[in-house]
Amino acid sequence: MAGKASKHNEMTFWQHLGELRNIFIRCMLAVVVLLIVAFCLKDIIFQQVVLRPRMPEFVTNRLLCRLAEQWNSPVLCINSTILPLINIELAGQFTVHLRVAFWSGVIMAFPYIMYELAKFFRPALKQGESAMLRGVALMFTLCFAIGAAFGYFIIAPISIHFLGTYSVSAQVVNQITLGSYLSTVLGLIFAGGAAFEMPVVVLYLSRLGVVKPQFLSRYRKVAIVVILVISAVITPPDVFSMTIVAIPLLLLYEVSVLLARMEFKD
Repeated sequence: MAGKASKHNEMTFWQHLGELRNIFIRCMLAVVVLLIVAFCLKDIIFQQVVLRPRMPEFVTNRLLCRLAEQWNSPVLCINSTILPLINIELAGQFTVHLRVAFWSGVIMAFPYIMYELAKFFRPALKQGESAMLRGVALMFTLCFAIGAAFGYFIIAPISIHFLGTYSVSAQVVNQITLGSYLSTVLGLIFAGGAAFEMPVVVLYLSRLGVVKPQFLSRYRKVAIVVILVISAVITPPDVFSMTIVAIPLLLLYEVSVLLARMEFKD
């Protein structure tokens, strides 16, 4: 281990740059291979994943409509009819297919990319720091996966229903393009993944002394207001939908405060 660390430290700047180039090439090859796989699985990815949140049989839509019946609250039922999509460009559907295949490749290759980056930095670290790096990579990957799932299963169907049925006037008819739909769904998935990285980011900013728990506690009320406003904007105008989006975000903030306090004590 010491020999590897010594060899790594003795590498010149250009050798480090060359190693980073090799890592970049390997990661890009992994993305390309998985992109091709995703491109070939068009029917599964589009019918069972990408287009699913707008359909009544999607798991979230079914559960909320079932609750709407039990509680006699029709406003809870979302996406009870399929949101129609249109394509207005000649190469529109092919372009969307390529975008979905690319991002599918990136998402599937994400654990491998994290592994390559961790492997690059590991030789220059001490034994304890190396273990911490593995923990960071694992936490980062898991938090992003959980957040992306939250964005896909919770935020996306609620937002699709709200935005797809919102109208400023009966004279204006909504005609949602496939590209617009895809951009919204992908944006919500990545936003969910990024939001769930909050505890990891706060933990290591606290470790570096950049963020202190006192700061997070002092601005807790501001954070709560911001979270509630965001939840209200992206959900239909009912308390239940806003709550199921706001609660996880509020819990993430509180977990971040707790981790910062634990790190500050250490």
